[in-house]
Amino acid sequence: MRLVAFARSVVAVLALTVAACQPSVAARPAPTQTPTPDAQVTPPARGPFVSAANPLAVEAGLDVLQRGGSAADAAVAIQAVLGLVEPQSSGLGGGAFLMHFDAATGETVVYDGRETAPAAATPELFYENGRPLGFGDAVLSGRSTGVPGAVAALAMAQEEHGRLSWNQLFGEAERLARDGFVVSPRLAGMIALTRGQARTEWANAYFTRPDGQRYQAGDTLRNPAYAETVATLARDGIEAFRSGPIADAIIEAVQAEPRPGALTRADLAAYRPIRRDALCRPFRVYVVCVPPPPSSGVAVLQLLAMAETPTIAPLLAQGETSAQAWIAFAQIQRLMYADRDRYVGDPAFVGVPVAGLLDEDYVAARAALAPGLTGAAQPGTPPGGIFRAPDATTEPAGTSHFVVVDAAGNAVSMTTTVESVFGSGRMAAGFFLNNQLTDFSFSPTRPDGGEAANAVAPGKRPRSSMSPVIILDRQGRLVGAVGSPGGPSILAYNAKALIGTLVWGLPMQAAIDLPNLVARGGGFGADTARFGPTLAEQLAAGGVALAPNQSETSGLHGGLWRPGPNGWAWDGGADDRREGVARTR
Repeated sequence: MRLVAFARSVVAVLALTVAACQPSVAARPAPTQTPTPDAQVTPPARGPFVSAANPLAVEAGLDVLQRGGSAADAAVAIQAVLGLVEPQSSGLGGGAFLMHFDAATGETVVYDGRETAPAAATPELFYENGRPLGFGDAVLSGRSTGVPGAVAALAMAQEEHGRLSWNQLFGEAERLARDGFVVSPRLAGMIALTRGQARTEWANAYFTRPDGQRYQAGDTLRNPAYAETVATLARDGIEAFRSGPIADAIIEAVQAEPRPGALTRADLAAYRPIRRDALCRPFRVYVVCVPPPPSSGVAVLQLLAMAETPTIAPLLAQGETSAQAWIAFAQIQRLMYADRDRYVGDPAFVGVPVAGLLDEDYVAARAALAPGLTGAAQPGTPPGGIFRAPDATTEPAGTSHFVVVDAAGNAVSMTTTVESVFGSGRMAAGFFLNNQLTDFSFSPTRPDGGEAANAVAPGKRPRSSMSPVIILDRQGRLVGAVGSPGGPSILAYNAKALIGTLVWGLPMQAAIDLPNLVARGGGFGADTARFGPTLAEQLAAGGVALAPNQSETSGLHGGLWRPGPNGWAWDGGADDRREGVARTR
């Protein structure tokens, strides 16, 4: 959507330098804020800037930018390398939501590369003998793989916004695959898993060295099949995923035992990404943009709207060292998740009350429940909402996020995934296939027959927690971008970073370094060690008893365009819970 000028001519950016990682929130002093400069003297944001979960992918993106490529060009190169060096998280066989900001037009658009269920899928896709499969059995089956969409979304974005030719974007990925890359500690840890996707016949063949041992950190891993795939993709474009040897390899892997899937060549040929308008709402003196459903970005916006209400804003204003601020953050999370789990699905199949979830009166009423909330929150009834069945979706760990800004100020914020660690554990043409269809609710109905918004259907896109963010000022100019992996915890992670930077005034790295707190249902998952004992005791006294977070850890990556000692620059951050970096050169 093109953002028109708002009434206020203010941009909120803070002159802060990047803070070093702190072990405990309680130990960090309150930030010093400087006066906000007038919007008219704010220079347009310019790259190069890349923040991603692996240094090799960052280098590939910067190389494209240095050759005159656009943010969309660099995104293709980054994903091609991530799929090789971080295959536990994303890849050519997965899906993605790509947000693109066009500096020349002011447009922020979304390229929806979410996977789709095959034409033969039924609501009982993961049933066997009249009962739901165990989650692990479902993941490792051929039934779990949807039509991959990440490459198609990148191809659409690059065709519309690229400067270099498509075949110039895969050279680094091909070189690393042929010559080999050094196995990182995180990848080595995933390879060492004693069960699950790392132990399928495909993964065993790939991750076993010639001496019969598993690859370890520091070893060089080569993937000639992947090199051939990216070379073919460079030559033939997205058609390589719709027909030919790569498509044949995907179908062969999906239809292999055990529990073969119903994905066909016709499903691959029919897949198209969707170009959608971004969903944007004002927050303080900013405008925050996210993807619309089937992404859960609306939930992030709902939380931010609750954060601005008279009930919550004074509590959050106490800052990141305040137990009351963290308690308020936890309680509005509970309300957000209850609504998201009830209402969000594929808008082509179910009505999602986006306007109702963000309605000012509804948001205020939900926020008013937060101070007295005990235990799990119940979903509300937003204007236009149809009260559907409770959701039963499980979202495990296998996602990544990156941000890239080019010299013209165009930006990409992209969350990309194969769903679980190494996806389904099945490989085709050198890359892992997604298990994205397990993002559907296994139970399509409740006992009284109510329909789940996220039930399986042919051609349907499963609901996603992926919610890449682009931040603008009130004049529609780029201010920043951020996002994270984390399964359902993505919403909490993104919200933490946004509140840390835009409310608490922290540099991006310091906001990312903050402990994670996830309040979904009745418990509170957290980075318990990062809170520090004093703050943890204060939270427990306020009813927020911290327990280790059971979902995928965060991998927040992003940056903010801010004034500093040497002028305006990117205040970048990369989550130390992963292996990434944020760089401008």
